[in-house]
Amino acid sequence: MDTALSIQSLRKTYGATVAVDDLSLKVEPGEIFGLIGPNGAGKTTTVECLLGLRRPDAGSVQVLGMTPQDNPPDLAHRVGAQLQEAALPSRITVAEALDLFGSFYSETRAPDALLDRWGLADERTTPFEALSGGQQQRLFVILAFLHNPDLVVLDEISTGLDPEARRDTRDLIRELRAEGTTVVLVTHFMDEAQALCDRVALLHEGRCVALDAPAALIDRLDAPYRVRFAAPPAFDPAPLRDADGVTQVARRDGEVRVRGREDLLTSVVRHLAAQNAIPDDLHAERATLEDVFLTIANDLSSTQVQTEALHPEKEPS
Repeated sequence: MDTALSIQSLRKTYGATVAVDDLSLKVEPGEIFGLIGPNGAGKTTTVECLLGLRRPDAGSVQVLGMTPQDNPPDLAHRVGAQLQEAALPSRITVAEALDLFGSFYSETRAPDALLDRWGLADERTTPFEALSGGQQQRLFVILAFLHNPDLVVLDEISTGLDPEARRDTRDLIRELRAEGTTVVLVTHFMDEAQALCDRVALLHEGRCVALDAPAALIDRLDAPYRVRFAAPPAFDPAPLRDADGVTQVARRDGEVRVRGREDLLTSVVRHLAAQNAIPDDLHAERATLEDVFLTIANDLSSTQVQTEALHPEKEPS
């Protein structure tokens, strides 16, 4: 098996709405691959197509060498999924849900160990309707991993989880990768994607507009580094604009914020020393995946506005 997931020229529409438009990407075995993008970008529709829940209007999807829409019997035993919207019968208990889902597969992980790992050991006899939102989410995560799948799809796995459960989720995803499981992670938490994913695809209006490792995408920014510090009112930040590696200088809320390339911190410190200025505090940061997301989103929005200005729609006669 050369790839765990292969999507070629995928297109899916709902009436006049184009949800996914000519999407192509590949996911390697054992990779944590992230799908990120704003609401309506086509992430969930893409996931539904790769799980066989939707039939593409055009293009192809191959999961573990099989076509999901053909309902191959082996695929269900090798793929797990935690979907953004899911439900169970209101009166089914946690233990009954695990027994039910476990009966679908020839081999499963130890249910009690999973309940302990995810903090549901004391909820074995609790009905689904009596669980909190976070507990229900944790139960769906357990059901996705129960049969030890080769590929697992996690759609907004951290939604509804408290900070401790989010941390446990990240640890579990890393453990899955260490075991060789391929993970497709759909998330709007940019810090989560940056921390976990080997590569991410940024979707916008159904198209892939950026695809690479998070660090590589960050490096492509014009100003991947930031320095901010508090300075006295008399401090003049203007000369910083001519310093080596500096691309942007702004003063906001009592702080001077500088963006630029490598050696930015050195340039800022030299400038402060030249003015005999001692900042109250000074923070050096590298740009994040969220900066990449916002930069690309702003660029696409500006391009769309310019296009609409150049080609306005004709008013109806």
